[in-house]
Amino acid sequence: MASPDLSIVTGALSYSGKHIARKLLAAGQRVKTITGHPNRPNPFGDKVEVAPFSFEDPGGLTDTLRGASTLYNTYWIRFPMRGMTYERAAENSKTLVRCAEEAGVQRIVHISIVRPSKDAPYGYYRGKAEVEAAIQASSLSYAILRPTVLFGGEDILLNNIAWSLRRFPVFPIAGKGDYKIRPINVDDLAQLAVEQGQHAENVILDAVGPETYTFRELARTIAQTIGAGTLFIPVPRLFMLLGARMIGLAVRDVLLTRDEINGLMDGLMSSDEPATGTTKISDWLQQNWDLVGTVYASELRRR
Repeated sequence: MASPDLSIVTGALSYSGKHIARKLLAAGQRVKTITGHPNRPNPFGDKVEVAPFSFEDPGGLTDTLRGASTLYNTYWIRFPMRGMTYERAAENSKTLVRCAEEAGVQRIVHISIVRPSKDAPYGYYRGKAEVEAAIQASSLSYAILRPTVLFGGEDILLNNIAWSLRRFPVFPIAGKGDYKIRPINVDDLAQLAVEQGQHAENVILDAVGPETYTFRELARTIAQTIGAGTLFIPVPRLFMLLGARMIGLAVRDVLLTRDEINGLMDGLMSSDEPATGTTKISDWLQQNWDLVGTVYASELRRR
């Protein structure tokens, strides 16, 4: 029988999953995590049991999931590498859903992305839409949360924008920079996830903060808050991608992906839905201006 106080979080040793696990523990839940990095240091000690992903062994994965009532799923990849593609990540996610059904899990709280579409020209968004469809077709009750860009904690994108603004006198803006972005604080997303884990109805919610910026406005706000006198210059989309790749080579990482730049410029990083987070990024920047962007956040190191 499923224990009502046992929750499983994928990726609790990484970013958003770590914040979800922290909220669950604070609420008195027992937490187990399934991770692709079982040897990574466990910030929760013996409070969170660690098990490795075993997509190639569905029976073993099902056994790992047994006894849990709720699965909080943050599993995904930011970009393809080392043989892992968006298509494979989608198939892995479908396997996870099937195993959760077999194990008797009652509810899944799934972290997706705003504006996913099977017809999207970008693999990231197509894969996310496939996983959502699999969840909706399953026997699990579900809450699908669709965040835009996360900030706070160990975030990568906004931290590395600030890092670039601190170090370079010029910052390129792809096109006019008038495309909108509506970030949500990672703690707000975690709180929303935990709240939705307590319900039974099927819901799909955009996970967005209370403030909407154009990308140019957000970059300027970050620069002004951290005291960077950066010159912003408009560049073609391709130049933005090439510049990001050059910086990525220098820091041995992937600064921005093609899908991220294209999705941002196509308006896929915003939403007109009511705010589901309460933390204003302007307030958060004022409180953390002396820390944000002081150290580069490496995606490859996190992997």
